[in-house]
Amino acid sequence: MTDERIRALAHELLESGVDHLSETQRRAIVHIAQKRHVLRNASQRYDDGMTFGERLSDNVAKWGGSWFFVSGFGVFLFAWTLLNSWFLNGDARFDPYPYIFLNLILSMIAAIQAPIIMMSQNRQAAKDRIEAQLDYEVNLKGELEIMALHDKHDRLHELLQKVTEGKS
Repeated sequence: MTDERIRALAHELLESGVDHLSETQRRAIVHIAQKRHVLRNASQRYDDGMTFGERLSDNVAKWGGSWFFVSGFGVFLFAWTLLNSWFLNGDARFDPYPYIFLNLILSMIAAIQAPIIMMSQNRQAAKDRIEAQLDYEVNLKGELEIMALHDKHDRLHELLQKVTEGKS
């Protein structure tokens, strides 16, 4: 792909020079000139570069936000309450009401789980930005291709008019 061809396409499709184009517009022009697809899998592109810690935090966020976790934790809390309130007597209770030890455990879990979930959400937001950028490139290329088709159609229409006027 020569720079001259890119300049000609930019001028033809966007009615501006290459110097004023954004990186996205340049990529769209190159894709048109090379007759390549813009569409790529953003998730695959992003997931390929993830570290072990990032994958782990995504799995923790996925597991911590599931109904299985919520129901399992509800069963755990119910069992803790039953055990310390009704089944164990006197000194055998390791966490009597108001369940201070349970409260400490819950606070520690929340303190660890919240930043892990936030890291996962930040990565999802970054992936969404990549997908939005790719969508924009696809839409821009589609719009430019449609503009080029309209120009071709107009040129053919003018040529057809000249041919039919020449026969009359």
